[in-house]
Amino acid sequence: MDDTILDLAVALGIGLLIGAERERRKGTGPGRAPAGIRTFSIAALAGATAMLVGGGPLLAAAALGIAVLAAAAYWRGREEDPGLTTEVALVLTVLLGGLAAERPALAAGLGVAVAILLAARGQLHRFVGTVLTAQEIRDALLFAAVTLIVLPVLPDRPVGPYGALNPHKLWLLVVLLMAVSGLGYIAIRLLGPRAGLPLAGLVGGFASSTATIGAMGNRARRDPTLLRPAIAGAVLSSVATIALLATVLAATSLQALRPLLPAILAGGAVALVYGVVFIRRALADTAPADTQPGRAFDPKAILGFAAGLAAIILAAAVLRDMFGHTGILVAATLAGFADAHSAAIMVATQVAAGHLPAEDAALPILLGFTTNTVSKAALAWLAGNRRFAAGVLPGLMLIALAAWGATFWWAGWWAGFAAG
Repeated sequence: MDDTILDLAVALGIGLLIGAERERRKGTGPGRAPAGIRTFSIAALAGATAMLVGGGPLLAAAALGIAVLAAAAYWRGREEDPGLTTEVALVLTVLLGGLAAERPALAAGLGVAVAILLAARGQLHRFVGTVLTAQEIRDALLFAAVTLIVLPVLPDRPVGPYGALNPHKLWLLVVLLMAVSGLGYIAIRLLGPRAGLPLAGLVGGFASSTATIGAMGNRARRDPTLLRPAIAGAVLSSVATIALLATVLAATSLQALRPLLPAILAGGAVALVYGVVFIRRALADTAPADTQPGRAFDPKAILGFAAGLAAIILAAAVLRDMFGHTGILVAATLAGFADAHSAAIMVATQVAAGHLPAEDAALPILLGFTTNTVSKAALAWLAGNRRFAAGVLPGLMLIALAAWGATFWWAGWWAGFAAG
């Protein structure tokens, strides 16, 4: 079939789809809406035909003509229906018809999206008007501002003393913390606080386990009845950290991953079991949880988290300046204070380049993982309260001990196997 016929068929389909939805809301009698399924179908074909015959200028003229007719129809019926949805949709249908002549797949997708938005009118109005609170809308706008306005303009380069601080990366962690906290809030709204926080912690750990622990600590401090679910979410974020650690090592150097496999399996298993224990306790807890709408995130707590992390990074830079570069062990240990994955990638890169034997990769990576655990423990204490820290810290220590123990066991077993 000729491509032109297919393009016109897509344009007609867009008009029929959007027009069918508008026809249901058109009404009857003298007060009915001015455009229905026939008008929208013709408008879409007009846009496609204009694009095929005269290109962009003729499409613009056709869209302008339809816009004038839509404005006249709105002016005539504004007392019965003051909304502009049908008129705007009609002009957009013309443009989508023109787009179908050039990029039919994109036009078809946009046409379906428009039809869905029009059909979901009642649900969207009810969601915004009755489900969302005013505070939730303000939090969403704040998140959009820090993500789309502040983050792009921050310099992505080292600044400050020792060139240790990267404003863009620090603010990216602020964005991640907001996202993780917001994810936890949404999970609580959908699943309830008992099951929502652990799920949010597990998913949020793939973005930043440190940020997730800070968010969970803040949640536990604000609502003590959510202490156990918050602890479960904080510990389960380490499961995601370990899984991501294995992923980045495999992507960078499979040789560096081999000696770390026992540590990854043991640490991940301990984190999973510890988190499941607190999930069971949370689900068995009969104390009423606070279900009143709160805030998706606490801006003061988030800025405090960013300041604390910047202090940790700066302290690591000071130590490096005082004691010098004494090898990859010190570098990985210091890098781990900020991020365990960056330390692992640094070591794995050395292994892949042949500068470090694969069997020597486990120690520096585990040192970075351990110092990162220290950072998590400090933030758990600062972001949460004593009860939260008392629940999270044993889990973090058990995970680290399991990783070290499995590594030493594997090294001993492997040495015995090689000697035998």
